[in-house]
Amino acid sequence: MRTTPSESPVLYWEDFPAGKVLDCGSRTLQAEEIVEFARQFDPQPFHLDPGAAERSLFGGLSASGWHTCALSMRMMCDAYLLRSSSLGSPGIDELRWLKPVRPGDTLHLSMTVLEARTMRSREGVGLVRSRWEARNQHGEAVLSMVGWGMFGRRPTTAAA
Repeated sequence: MRTTPSESPVLYWEDFPAGKVLDCGSRTLQAEEIVEFARQFDPQPFHLDPGAAERSLFGGLSASGWHTCALSMRMMCDAYLLRSSSLGSPGIDELRWLKPVRPGDTLHLSMTVLEARTMRSREGVGLVRSRWEARNQHGEAVLSMVGWGMFGRRPTTAAA
């Protein structure tokens, strides 16, 4: 479900309490996608050329970490951001690429809310600190990120 500008968001800051865990879905990555992303954004040989990748530290073609981040962002958008009162993010505090992502890997993304608090300087805005973790089809963690999101607070309706 996607929210268009004319629709009201269905998720607000209040819907992200500390401890909440959200399944953000999964995505299978193909070799062609790895190479295409690398051509455009990270043209290192171990992302572009299977032969060079075999001779590298990775021992085979692997996705750019930035590609893994971009896929994770898409899964976040589809799972909750596009139907929320998201106001963007002030940034990521921690980013780790834990294992190579290979052609044929299916990434499963989850989000865990670590902290939620109101923003002191802006009434009506809440901050959510989360950890996102991507695991491959073997259950191995391949990516971990910790960062903040800003969300609008649920509007109150005044009694008539």
